[in-house]
Amino acid sequence: MTRTYLFDQFVAEQVAEGVDMVVNLAAGLDARPYRMKLPASLQWIEVDLPDILAYKEEILANEKPVCTLERVRLDLSNVDGRRQLFDKLSKRAKRVLIVSEGFLTYLAPDQVGALAKDLAGPSSFQSWALDMMSPGLLKMLQKRIGSHLAEAGAPFKFGPPEGPDFFSPFGWKPIKVRSLFKTAAKLNRLPFFLHLLSFLPESKGPQGSNLWSGICLFAKQ
Repeated sequence: MTRTYLFDQFVAEQVAEGVDMVVNLAAGLDARPYRMKLPASLQWIEVDLPDILAYKEEILANEKPVCTLERVRLDLSNVDGRRQLFDKLSKRAKRVLIVSEGFLTYLAPDQVGALAKDLAGPSSFQSWALDMMSPGLLKMLQKRIGSHLAEAGAPFKFGPPEGPDFFSPFGWKPIKVRSLFKTAAKLNRLPFFLHLLSFLPESKGPQGSNLWSGICLFAKQ
């Protein structure tokens, strides 16, 4: 998947630049500590709900991670719990990368803002890789599959009009923004007619009604 490819790129780039801990929020079944080429000394922390991590441990019981892997069972909506965890982890590393793939979409803007502020607090939390979408794409997805997601208790909520600049008031500035559509074109993963559309220029600011999604790397301000 293009999204996975871009997250892999950001992780590899950040580790090469000196990141010594990756904190993967809502890690789910992500297997990067097993499949990526990572230094054995890297600390990789997975945070997710107890049942999800228990299932993951069961299916990966016979696999060995390439780096130091730790799993933390925590509901990230527990504000006091996550703040305590972030403070604890910050003291164990010099430079931390936060990864939150496929997570923020399910949070309301005020929840995303509160989480961003909490992540900006610890001194060693220096970078954050996340995915996001435009209001236009959010509206389309809500119309097409919103009812099914709502029935499952996981509606899409986050597609801020400000785009990546949404995070600026909370202590984060975007340093790399990569469009999923443009990246898929570069990797020859689009049908021919869509590949032709990829040559059209893409605005750099907020995407508004455009059907846009991307992976963003942020640095703490």
